[in-house]
Amino acid sequence: MAITLESNPNTISLEEFLSLSETKPASEYIDDQIYQKPMPQGKHSTLQAEMVMAINQRAKPKKLAYAFPELRCTFGKRSIVPDIAVFEWNHIPLDAGGEAVNKIQIAPDWMIEILSPAQSPFLIIDKLGFAMKYGTKLGWLIVPQERTVLTFQGDRFHSHRGKDILPMLEIFSDWQMSVQDVFDLLKF
Repeated sequence: MAITLESNPNTISLEEFLSLSETKPASEYIDDQIYQKPMPQGKHSTLQAEMVMAINQRAKPKKLAYAFPELRCTFGKRSIVPDIAVFEWNHIPLDAGGEAVNKIQIAPDWMIEILSPAQSPFLIIDKLGFAMKYGTKLGWLIVPQERTVLTFQGDRFHSHRGKDILPMLEIFSDWQMSVQDVFDLLKF
């Protein structure tokens, strides 16, 4: 069964897309089409900020990895903006001065997406699958409405709930996080 995504009938090239001004919220270029991400709401923004902080507090001091929120990544004829893009330390694209480059042209090692209420889960799952083909090792789709996290590793896909321990990048071998831990980040 084929899934048809609603899209703009006018197509443009990747180069044309990248020459356009950035939009807020961000737009993505997927299969010659432009898709604008929905404006993040409270739960989405909270999960995104807290996950970025949790990852960076654990990873940056040890130079294991770095999590970037809303970072444009262009690879494989697509330009996407994951909610969170995590790069292992030795994969962070740097300039000659040792700073992150502005134009990221590789897939993140770990891609985290948070499903917003009006967002198509099919488009996000497609993005995660595409990134896997280009080197992403781990993908998470956090679904706040269902209190579920879908995970993607290689050609495997799993659904996790409650106290299920989520898969992590190998560099985080000493860190365990359950689905409940993820959703506890929403509490103040």
